[in-house]
Amino acid sequence: MEYIQSVQSVFDILVEPNRRAILSLLVSSQQSVGEIERRLHMPQPMVSKHLRVLRQAGFVESTVDAQRRLYRLKPEPFQEVDAWLAPFRRFWSAHLDALERHLDRMDAPTPPKQKTRKPRRPNGGRDKGAKK
Repeated sequence: MEYIQSVQSVFDILVEPNRRAILSLLVSSQQSVGEIERRLHMPQPMVSKHLRVLRQAGFVESTVDAQRRLYRLKPEPFQEVDAWLAPFRRFWSAHLDALERHLDRMDAPTPPKQKTRKPRRPNGGRDKGAKK
């Protein structure tokens, strides 16, 4: 039950779009509050608020570099989410693989159909007794 609650709280954190945007920025490199503010066009107090929530939830950590505080991702919460998603990924992977095979079959060129000739009737195709 505790595991389910921790995963639920992870999703409670991730549901907020601004937090997801901040996390997306931090995937590539550590960032300062000012850099996040400029890149996301968010006011500094809002960036700080979301970073505080992310830090308290364990998603990010910070270090001090001179006058700046740099934020970077922590992998553990993402590993928990990844572990929780694993069975679903296997489920969808099998379905997506089947869809891919189906689409490949649809895209495969079909051999051209041979024109079949109707069998010729005697008398040039005219019925006996038909008027000329």
